[in-house]
Amino acid sequence: MEAIREFLSGRIWLRDFTPFPQKEIESAIDAGFIVVQKGITEELQCVRCLEHSAEKIVSYNCAKCEAVCYYCRHCIRMGRVSSCTDLITWKDPLSSSPYSHSFTWNGELTDLQQQASYELEESLRRNRSHLVYAVCGAGKTELLYPPLYKALSEGKRICIAAPRTDVVLELSPRLKAVFPDTAIHALYGGATFEEGFAQLVVATTHQLYRFREAFDLVIVDEADAFPYSFDPALARAVGKSLKKDAPIIYVSATPSRNLLKTVPNQSKIFRRFHGHELPVPAFRSLWNYRKSFNTKRIPEKLERWIKLRLEKNEPFMLFFPTIEMIRQAEPLFKSIHNGIEAVHSKDEDRKEKVMKLRNGEILGVLTSTILERGVTIENIQVGVVGADEEVFEASALIQMAGRAGRSSAYPNGEVVFFHNGISRQMDKARNLIISYNREGGR
Repeated sequence: MEAIREFLSGRIWLRDFTPFPQKEIESAIDAGFIVVQKGITEELQCVRCLEHSAEKIVSYNCAKCEAVCYYCRHCIRMGRVSSCTDLITWKDPLSSSPYSHSFTWNGELTDLQQQASYELEESLRRNRSHLVYAVCGAGKTELLYPPLYKALSEGKRICIAAPRTDVVLELSPRLKAVFPDTAIHALYGGATFEEGFAQLVVATTHQLYRFREAFDLVIVDEADAFPYSFDPALARAVGKSLKKDAPIIYVSATPSRNLLKTVPNQSKIFRRFHGHELPVPAFRSLWNYRKSFNTKRIPEKLERWIKLRLEKNEPFMLFFPTIEMIRQAEPLFKSIHNGIEAVHSKDEDRKEKVMKLRNGEILGVLTSTILERGVTIENIQVGVVGADEEVFEASALIQMAGRAGRSSAYPNGEVVFFHNGISRQMDKARNLIISYNREGGR
């Protein structure tokens, strides 16, 4: 029973798909420990993701109850929720109490990081939401460590939510190293089941559909990123996962105007932790690059750039606007060197490939925006093919450029925007990076 309580506390879960025997679940329901409710309310709202639009809550002829039911299309990838689906949660959540935690980070914060960390602690003390607006490579994760340690020591349950699995995979081992005595669970699509009650949860924002009044604090990392910034249901999920009046910390290098306007308590860092400026992107024309790849040819300027990286033994990320173009380009680049790999959202081996790039086992990757955030690799050089494409907004271009120069040993990485005509978003991205450097130097 204790294992079920630890798992369901703060969670809202499909009754028929728990990691426990159904007999044990039924016993807990009969004893009054577990609350059961239907997945779609009479007002036609999904209880799990709170979606209520007519486009997402749709009717169907249900074979289970032999009647017309409604189901939620919005969160169906996490298991179907319908009018006759039972969702369960533990009646009385685990109470917060002080825990014994260790804090093993031996690094030092810069003056700017320390100031932001103090400001964050003060907001948490007053139970206020807060925005950390800091450039790529400013050390946003590190400045969170002291406030996290204090909150954990006070018995608070915390979730760090990120838009993408790759960010979760990057953050969770770092946090486990810093807080070795803390129960930390990483939750994302396809993650293995972890037993026990996690005091610190690192999860994709989609996973918060499965929580309700679970956390004393939620940190939304990369708050400007897709899909969180484009899907109101994810913001609702964050709110649903919080206990009453609990604060939210937003962390972003490129926050939206709405976020800057609606969160009054803010900390700003426009200088990287190592003190060097952000690499300013160079614009380099690459006329008719689509036609080149269609005819199975690498554009000459791009080929020269890649060969120079190989000669200098510099790892690189080369971003493309579409997966289709990556697939077209992959065999062409492999003909230059077999140590070049393709990484995108449909690649099941992307985690292993990123690790190989980090370890120097492969020389570079052709990738999509899936790696624009949360990946830090020493001495990485960055190119963007088709930086003028509509898919690349200024915030995405800034994030991709932000992969370069993050290491104090290699602070001056190269960033090149290859284009078929300079776009407004390209200009906006470069101008913002220049303004960050100017503000950070004051």
